[in-house]
Amino acid sequence: MKTIVCFGDSNSYGTPPMPHPDFWGRFGPDERWPGVMRRAVGADITAIEEALPGRTTVHDDPIEGADRNGLKALPMVLGSHRPIDLLIINLGTNDLKARFSVTADDIAASVGVLVRFTQASQAGPNSSAPKVLVVAPAIILETSFFREYFQGGAEKSRGFARAFGAMATRLGVPLLDAASLITSDPLDGIHLDPSQHAILGQALAEKVRTILT
Repeated sequence: MKTIVCFGDSNSYGTPPMPHPDFWGRFGPDERWPGVMRRAVGADITAIEEALPGRTTVHDDPIEGADRNGLKALPMVLGSHRPIDLLIINLGTNDLKARFSVTADDIAASVGVLVRFTQASQAGPNSSAPKVLVVAPAIILETSFFREYFQGGAEKSRGFARAFGAMATRLGVPLLDAASLITSDPLDGIHLDPSQHAILGQALAEKVRTILT
């Protein structure tokens, strides 16, 4: 049995497109991309969802809280679920918030910090390092009430494929460019509808089969 940990934000947690700021919801386990991926890969894996809405790569969020910092959470995640065969990192969208004032290259470099931390860990089988798969997030749309939060973020997100690709090559890890496959829902410009979760989950299943065989 192989263990995959899906380390992400609200688009891994399964937050539906939000019609207003006070909306809360979550797609079911079989609708979220980790569940789609798990079913597509088969019964020989367990896929653990470690996803938190608002999670950043390496930043304490001054409004939503320091617990959103992915780098602070990662040691606990690796320790809690070891031995981990594969860590899938699907982060970067929340770093696009205007309050962080970072570029696409900065965000890719921040994901690289998470990759290097994992590669230096002993959280894999026989105290080795887990394998890592990086997802470059979908392009966002500056629509709805999120427009002010993510001002300028749409243009930055269009640089994810290039920036994440260069980082992944440097660190020797595989990459899935989600923007080449899926689109953010125009209702809020950030989240994915079930059809996009299904596409992403199937694409990741194909990657996972290659990585873990």
